[in-house]
Amino acid sequence: MTALFLVDDHELFLAGVLSEMGPEFEIAGSASEVDEAIDAIRASEPDVVLIDVHMPGGGGVRVVADVLSTHPDIRFLALSVSDAPEDVIAMIRAGARGYVTKSIAPAELSASVRRIAEGDAVFSPRLAGFVLDAFGRQIPTPIDPELDLLTPREQEVLRHIARGFAYKQVARKLNISIKTVETHVSSVLRKLQLSSRHELAVWASDRDIV
Repeated sequence: MTALFLVDDHELFLAGVLSEMGPEFEIAGSASEVDEAIDAIRASEPDVVLIDVHMPGGGGVRVVADVLSTHPDIRFLALSVSDAPEDVIAMIRAGARGYVTKSIAPAELSASVRRIAEGDAVFSPRLAGFVLDAFGRQIPTPIDPELDLLTPREQEVLRHIARGFAYKQVARKLNISIKTVETHVSSVLRKLQLSSRHELAVWASDRDIV
């Protein structure tokens, strides 16, 4: 059963989602504050985090970015009242795999969580168009199932490493820590079943994604 963590600073709404999702998923935990959420998600390591966007203390963007820097395999689905393009794009850039609005029906929300757990990207229909417009030129369509295993951030790190950049240079270019780069590289090597940076470079070159 998919382990689901819920983050929302509106406790009444959070209680309602917990009630709806509880019978269908293993509830790994919930949080209503950003710092609390980051610590609890890292501790519980759920499959999927259903997260609000606008919260004090940095909002969903901070939670997603901070957690993925240490736990890159956790998948995030944003759930918000906002359908503003800037909110959607900010969450996707942070690493969320999908974005739906709070007007979504419970059955559709459950289906979206399952799709995120399986590795799909999920967007409310009216949001999909400008997401494709915003990212279509930046994130190439995966050319094989192996590449599709990697998150957008892991693909960025992969390209830089394959081009021969040192960890310190990659960290500077992507504005992340060297430790985060190392975490992403380890995750990429594990997912692709490779054992060295050299093998990684060859793998990327063979697929013309360098």
